[in-house]
Amino acid sequence: SGERALLSSRMAWRSAFPRRSLLTAARRPVALPESHAVGCCLRPPLLGCRALPSQATASARAGQPAAGVTFAAAGLTFLALASVPRPGPGGPASMDARQDELKKQVGYKAVDDYVRSGMVIGLGTGSTAYFAVERVGQKLASGELQNITAVPTSKRTQEQAQQLGIPLATLDTHPVLDVAIDGADSVDPALNLVKGGGGAHFREKIVEAAAKFFVVIVDDSKLCDGLGPHFPIPVEIVPFCHQHTTRAIEALPALAGCKAVLRMGSAASNKPDGDQPAVTDNGNYILDLHFTKPLKDPWAAATQMDEVIGMVEHGLFLGYANVVLIAGKDGISVKKRPKGWFSSL
Repeated sequence: SGERALLSSRMAWRSAFPRRSLLTAARRPVALPESHAVGCCLRPPLLGCRALPSQATASARAGQPAAGVTFAAAGLTFLALASVPRPGPGGPASMDARQDELKKQVGYKAVDDYVRSGMVIGLGTGSTAYFAVERVGQKLASGELQNITAVPTSKRTQEQAQQLGIPLATLDTHPVLDVAIDGADSVDPALNLVKGGGGAHFREKIVEAAAKFFVVIVDDSKLCDGLGPHFPIPVEIVPFCHQHTTRAIEALPALAGCKAVLRMGSAASNKPDGDQPAVTDNGNYILDLHFTKPLKDPWAAATQMDEVIGMVEHGLFLGYANVVLIAGKDGISVKKRPKGWFSSL
């Protein structure tokens, strides 16, 4: 049934948005169950959008131009919104299409190369990890993979996996994973990572630390010379006295010069899209640490943040990646971290 639901949502997607007309401001009604609307919101490029009740339609139309689709079923109407500007010829639409294709290539290859029947696997969160999860579902449905158990790193990934019929568990029952596959927002030359653009880095870190082997999947836009300026470093903090915690983090010597910005709106994006603090799956807030210069010592930064009371988890993943698969215009390249190599240099 999960496979049929996914197929139905894809068919509705294609009929609603032929030839990528998602990138226009048109809204078209589509007969679709509420659960399928959620499935479409998990599908790039609507990943991270929200399905809103019909009464929100008027207020949404009063705001900035947005791409949308109305999902109607059982007397309910939903409007899925994605803030997508109208692209010009050869502009953002073509770049987004290229990036999505690269993400798909690298997500599929990670599953093809590193997942075998009988494994317990960690499923990451985000627009690249989405395709890895999709590939696991495809190979289970075809019978190419069997007896797979997966631990998801977010509610979004859990919903996608359930729709695909992937058997799920938690670390409580499966404390050791054979492999985990996830994306990253930044990758430095030592394969240290920044993660958390999708707001799931706390759960991602718990799951990926439990894996015997961690495969990172990115497109070449995620490579950088140093962590910090390339992508703001997310930090999950408790809501209680969050301003005090923010000041304590900004004052850390290893983070000198950073500007901590409270994430607003959806936790799945570090771009403000609401007037209330973003709330994670764990009920916490997120700070995005902005830098103008690369961190001199990421390990010192991680250690100092770990000591701040009120800090739940930061998005520095240092020494976690065993291999990084990188999709670019010339195909997929592989970078491996030599055993015992934990240097940030």
